[in-house]
Amino acid sequence: MDLKQLQLSIQQPDLAPIELWDPAFCGDLPIRIDRHGDWFYQDSKIQRPQLVQLFASVLTRQQQEYFLLTPVEKVRIQVEDAAFVIVAIDHQTDAGILIATTNLGHQVLINAERPMFLQAQPDGQQLPYLQLWRGLTAKFNRTAYYQLAALAFAVQIEGKTSLHISSAGLNFELGVMD
Repeated sequence: MDLKQLQLSIQQPDLAPIELWDPAFCGDLPIRIDRHGDWFYQDSKIQRPQLVQLFASVLTRQQQEYFLLTPVEKVRIQVEDAAFVIVAIDHQTDAGILIATTNLGHQVLINAERPMFLQAQPDGQQLPYLQLWRGLTAKFNRTAYYQLAALAFAVQIEGKTSLHISSAGLNFELGVMD
């Protein structure tokens, strides 16, 4: 199976065509995505996965703010960290790729279009994130991070050793060793 066939077979998110819509801003909605990827309405956790999937299908990020868009309205919501969480990594050794699975079951090929990057935390630590669609990102949970670490290899750059992973013929930095 070649890379194109594999990309087509990966479960892609069912996204609404929000790029075709230009609704008026209607204000803030008391929806929040916490740092673990859980969705809340007025501080009550949304328990129905289908409802979370529906909201996620119309979610976008614009200038550091998050919005749910429909054909007739645009409402702002709050996201504590990243909109999604990567919960597992599948290493396809024969194809030389890594496939990340989000907390909502989306499968994402780590590649040039969906790159992994490091983001500074308030405590100064650098943690890996994955760039997704519509300006959204996903944070790697502890399990997925350790799965990446098990696949990492050392690279010398300007006298420092950094850990990298490889996917789709590209190297992505996982962190710098002290």
